[in-house]
Amino acid sequence: MGRVSGLCRLLLFAATFFLLTSAFAQDERVLYHAQIFTADPQNPYADAVAIRAGKIVAVGNLPEVLKSVSRNAERLDLQGKSLFPGFIDSHSHSIEGGLSLIAADATDKVQSVSELPAFVDEAKKSGRGMRGDIVEVQGLPLEIWSHPDVLNQDFSAGAYQNQSVLLHGMDGHTAWANHALLQRAGITAEFLKTLSRDERAYYGIDSNGQPNGFLVDAGLEKIEPLLPKPSPEKLLEGARAALNYNYSLGITAWLDPLASDQVLSAYKALADHGELNSEIVAFPQVFAKDPVAELTAVQKRRAQYKDVPHLHVTGIKIFADGVAEFPSQTAHLTKPYKNTGHNGDLLFDPAKFADLCISADKQGFIIHVHAIGDAAVTASLDGIAAARKANGNSHLPHTLTHEQFIQPADFPRFRELGVISALQLYWAEAANDTIEILKPYVDPGIYQWQYPARSILDNGGIISGASDWPVSTANVFRAIYQAETRKGKEGILDATQAMPRQAMFDAYTRNSATAMNLDSIGVIAPGRRADLVLLDRDVLTDSPEDMRETKVLWTMVAGKMVYQAK
Repeated sequence: MGRVSGLCRLLLFAATFFLLTSAFAQDERVLYHAQIFTADPQNPYADAVAIRAGKIVAVGNLPEVLKSVSRNAERLDLQGKSLFPGFIDSHSHSIEGGLSLIAADATDKVQSVSELPAFVDEAKKSGRGMRGDIVEVQGLPLEIWSHPDVLNQDFSAGAYQNQSVLLHGMDGHTAWANHALLQRAGITAEFLKTLSRDERAYYGIDSNGQPNGFLVDAGLEKIEPLLPKPSPEKLLEGARAALNYNYSLGITAWLDPLASDQVLSAYKALADHGELNSEIVAFPQVFAKDPVAELTAVQKRRAQYKDVPHLHVTGIKIFADGVAEFPSQTAHLTKPYKNTGHNGDLLFDPAKFADLCISADKQGFIIHVHAIGDAAVTASLDGIAAARKANGNSHLPHTLTHEQFIQPADFPRFRELGVISALQLYWAEAANDTIEILKPYVDPGIYQWQYPARSILDNGGIISGASDWPVSTANVFRAIYQAETRKGKEGILDATQAMPRQAMFDAYTRNSATAMNLDSIGVIAPGRRADLVLLDRDVLTDSPEDMRETKVLWTMVAGKMVYQAK
């Protein structure tokens, strides 16, 4: 009886071991015969990687990697293709971007004011451009704002005389409203007379004192309450569209820097449906008007969403200024715009901002600052310097984003203060937005330091990859092409600021993970999540033009395939 029982136990153990190892093997995979860029400076290249249970267990050559898995592990021959860590976007309004994908987005579809009427007509007819009873179009080139008379002829008369129309600029700060919508919002000549000179700067005004429809930043405050909020169903649809779009570009994680309750609820809806597997860092907006109350509110949001898997409310977003292009000119410069004599607007009181930074840093919040003008950059660095002085080095990756203009004296401060630069280098091209509607109005001593990425890098600063999608494309390869070449329709925008290609791939992998304060992603190394992307060419050695056309073959998040090219 004892011998039989022992035999049964042995057979039971063998059967259990077989089932366990079979299941174990099914969750094991070896990817080999690949050109692997790991983004790990200690071990930057490899040709094989093993993953198990959604994590990386080994990286190196095939014989080494095979030692870390069972004999039955699945093997996938990548046929010499390029394997990278999943790309990370350190500044992406992805929920807003997803909503734009299912709405009327004119990005890359409308280049001139003459092309606009047909697009708006179709947006209205199809319903894609209807937000309640308002026709709304996104993503227009900024050059269009130089033609308010034409816009009024096309959209404040005829079929649009009584139809409210709102057109948004691609920068996310500017817009144009037709006469019907202006009247509805109470933006009239009489209203404009009640404003101070500085307040009127947010509105376009014609020679007769009438609003011409142009609006920037605070000028939109009377319009926004008229726009119905998306329904929960629409939010979920937009969130799904954002996931699919990002995955198609190999983007597996991102920082959402303007996380309203609407945005946070959209991510929660994805999680509730079991669809949020990417790591998302989300920062609510603050204003440095009442730092104590504002940070208390952010703490409540962090607590509210702390149990949502993969969603991290770990920082704050603040605007230091606006945008620099004509006719907006709200970016804060050290010298005034030539046509107005104004320096633009610093949107916080420096002392209050310093208090905010000190308290936020002490409470463990990352500080993420929109700063475009050179004076705004200095003021932003000063506030973070106050936090470093008061609290010591918390090692939190406080970040400035956009930085279109920087004074040379501030280049080394990024390294000294441990401040990350989240630059949108897709914008670094010689074109209308960086020349015709900017150069005539900005002091030459400021203008020469436009998107000075290489100067930050050479001074020891960390640059993270950022798109500002849907303000511009989230396509990593197009952004890296611009960063490397600085080419545009009108030549090259200061070749001395061109970035090395590998530095840009570092920016979109480990540096962006650093900006999100997450050490589980961004590098292909043992213990990291298996967020991986397979590319159709050798992006490290191909010409800039060939690299720009790279296609993503598949994208993997935590070991699960989430996108495959058709």
